[in-house]
Amino acid sequence: MLIRGKVWKFGDDIDTDVIIPARYLVTIDPAELAKHVMEDIDPSFAGKVQPGDIIVAGKNFGCGSSREHAPMAIKGAGVAAVVAESYARIFFRNAINIGLPVIEAADAAREAENGDILEIDTDEGYVLNTRTGKSYPTARYDAYIQDIIDAGGLMEAVTRRVQARRGEQQVS
Repeated sequence: MLIRGKVWKFGDDIDTDVIIPARYLVTIDPAELAKHVMEDIDPSFAGKVQPGDIIVAGKNFGCGSSREHAPMAIKGAGVAAVVAESYARIFFRNAINIGLPVIEAADAAREAENGDILEIDTDEGYVLNTRTGKSYPTARYDAYIQDIIDAGGLMEAVTRRVQARRGEQQVS
């Protein structure tokens, strides 16, 4: 999967309460959550972020509570991926489960600046900063995780698998 987008850079320890403040957790509608994404750290973010943009952050992105609302809000805002130095593990898995690519690339995250354009290739395992021309190797997703990302989330991937099995059984 190839992702290309504009960087919105944040720092270390961006917790789930900053990603989507608790006062908005009365819904699980991604479009409604997206209206308030990153509001407490950048009140204008939700109005400026464009589909395909990329959040870049420092260490421990998504720390705090284990709410699934945080990656939902990010994906609902049209963010194509998050690149960070490191992630809270529960956020990382929640992001995968809803089909939001999360890339751990410490040097790429540290060196990127607001407004840069990053190109991420999850199949080949790299992040390219088009401003600097520098490419950073990343771990590639295994086939199971890539299938979840490609499907748009865990539920969609499971649905595809079940339908494929049903199709195989009908052919037999």
